Amino acid sequence: TELPIVVDYWAEWCGPCKMMAPQFAAAAAQLPEVRFVKVDTEASPQASMRQRIRSIPTMVLFKGGAEVARRSGAMSAADIVAWVRSQAR
Repeated sequence: TELPIVVDYWAEWCGPCKMMAPQFAAAAAQLPEVRFVKVDTEASPQASMRQRIRSIPTMVLFKGGAEVARRSGAMSAADIVAWVRSQAR
């Protein structure tokens, strides 16, 4: 896709990941021009290894198929939106 993509790497056992899930959904609702997807690191360990995910939650922003930014740790919806907008120009 030509749209920027934000990938949230998470796991069911991760407390901060669970806390951030509604924030991630709220940010997605505010940015319809960006595709938001989640990757369960337990269900997709190869995808996590390929992206060198070392801690969760980690969000990676891709543009044109290339990584342009990465953030680890739980964030509020407002912080996610601000981060994406600052990086996706």
